[in-house]
Amino acid sequence: MTNEIYSSGNRDTELQIGRYNRLTVKRDRDIGLFLEAGRFGTVLLPRRYVPEGVSEGDEVDVFVYLDSEDDLIATTVEPLVQVGGIAALKVVSTGPVGAFLDWGLPKDLLLPFQQQRNPVSEGQTVIVAVYLDNTNRIAASTKLDRFLNPEPCSYRNHHKVNLLIAERTDLGVKAIVDQQYWGLVHNKDLFRKLHYGQPLSGYIKQVRSDGKIDLLLEQPGFAPVTGLAERILQQLQQQGGFLPLSDRSDPELIKKRFGVSKKKYKMAIGTLYKQRRIDIEPEGIRLIDSP
Repeated sequence: MTNEIYSSGNRDTELQIGRYNRLTVKRDRDIGLFLEAGRFGTVLLPRRYVPEGVSEGDEVDVFVYLDSEDDLIATTVEPLVQVGGIAALKVVSTGPVGAFLDWGLPKDLLLPFQQQRNPVSEGQTVIVAVYLDNTNRIAASTKLDRFLNPEPCSYRNHHKVNLLIAERTDLGVKAIVDQQYWGLVHNKDLFRKLHYGQPLSGYIKQVRSDGKIDLLLEQPGFAPVTGLAERILQQLQQQGGFLPLSDRSDPELIKKRFGVSKKKYKMAIGTLYKQRRIDIEPEGIRLIDSP
C-alpha cells in the first residue's frame, strides 16, 4: 500500500495526504491559518482548530485530508485511523457509491462497493484498511489481504503484540497482528470471550515454518484463569490497568461491581497476585504487563 508524497515548500518535508504532517504557517487570516503545502500551494487549518499561540512562521502538526469539496484541509483533530492503518469503524450510512464510516472527522470515510468483501449495512462495525485511491482520495477497504505485509515476520516467541480480533474459524479466532500480519488464536488457547473488532494485547506463541503466526492472549507461563479471576482481568484491561478495589475495600463496593463476597474477591485477586498478573495496592489493584 502506497501513500502519495509531495514536496512541501522550500524545506525538505513531505505532504502526506491522510496522515499527520508538520507544516509551516504561511499566512494568518480570520478564517484560519494557511500552511505551506508544496505543489499544492497552501492548506487551510480552520480557525476553530488553531492551537493557542501559533502564528506566522511557526510549525504545527496537522492531519491533512480532503473536505466535502475534495479540497485539501488540515485539522488538529485526531482521526481513528490514518492512511496505511487498519481499524474497526462503524457504518453511519450507505449510498449509491458505497458505505460511509465514522473515523472521527467531519467528513465520513468512504467504503466503496468494490472494496466491500461482503455487503455492509448502517450500524454495522467493519474492519477496514485505509488507503489512497488513484485520484488521491482517502478510502477504506474490507479486502484486507492485499493491505497486509506479504514479507515473513521476524517475531520471537513470547513477543508482545497488538491484536485486532477479526473473525472466527473452525481452528480458532483470526486476528490482525500489529496492523501487518494475520495470526490465529487456536481454540485450545481461548480462555475468554472475544468480539469482532476488539483491540487488545497478545503474545506470539510461535511463528511456524510456513510463516503462519500462532497467538496467545495471556503472557506465556501464566496458568489460565476462569470465573471471577478472569472477570477481574477483563475489567482491568477495560479500565486502563487499574481498579479501585483492593483487599481492604468495602464489601458493598465489591459486591456492587462483581456480585460476590469480599472473601471470594480476595481469593481471586490472591490467585492473580501469586501468578504475578497484578499488584495489590492500598487503593486498588494494578495490572502487570510482564512478569
